[in-house]
Amino acid sequence: MSTASAALVDVDWIAGHLDDPDVRLIEVDVSRAAYDEGHIPGAVLWNAYADLRDRAYQLVADEELRRLLARSRIGPLTTVVTYGYAAPLGFWLLKATGVDRVRMLMGPREQWAGAGRSWSTDQPAPGSDTASAWTANAQLLASLPDVAAAIGRPDQVVLDVRSDLEYRGERFWPSGASADAGRAGHVPGAVSVPIDLVRSEDQRMREPDELRGLFDGAGVTADKRVIVYCTIGNRAAETWFALTHLLGYPDVRVYYGSWCEWGNAPDTPVET
Repeated sequence: MSTASAALVDVDWIAGHLDDPDVRLIEVDVSRAAYDEGHIPGAVLWNAYADLRDRAYQLVADEELRRLLARSRIGPLTTVVTYGYAAPLGFWLLKATGVDRVRMLMGPREQWAGAGRSWSTDQPAPGSDTASAWTANAQLLASLPDVAAAIGRPDQVVLDVRSDLEYRGERFWPSGASADAGRAGHVPGAVSVPIDLVRSEDQRMREPDELRGLFDGAGVTADKRVIVYCTIGNRAAETWFALTHLLGYPDVRVYYGSWCEWGNAPDTPVET
């Protein structure tokens, strides 16, 4: 079984495991509006802002994250399936936290209803609020010092997957909003591969052969350590999945602080 086939599930797989007590469904989104209108039966909502980030858009403390896993009834033997707008972020974060059995429904959440399946408005009862012990996988996460140390190294590549406007320094936030904006631009020497080139028209990821040609052509090759960033980590986590699970790259790390941290730091170098 390939890495990709082991990590991905489809609607039929989820439907066949709705009553499995060892399977937990997590819908990852930036608001609860769609979830409240209807979600896959038994799914728990993780808000990518309120649950996974602090007010500075940085990763929440380990203790808080472990309590979230406990409330979501995720234990060492649980198979967790992420889906929804930020499914790759949830997948990567679970792996980085040390959860081994993680799978993902790739593509839009609407494919559940599109396959004739019914939504639910019932919310599952939360588990314990007592944090469990997990052994984090530090090899999946890069810090600001890690990015700074990678600049100019031939054995590493810093990969920027934001839009051209963000990369060129014409906007800080992808929407163009000016609130909480820092310095615009990119990490010196960072390679630009916008996430829209990674996605196909149906918002899934392109075929592996297309992806390999895209990244090889940009100098993002499997013999290097790749540190990928965006603005707050969502697009970076999606690219991490493509590189690791579709292409088999051995050393890819997400800079979760991403441009929100780098562009707001007082002394980081910025290139436009």
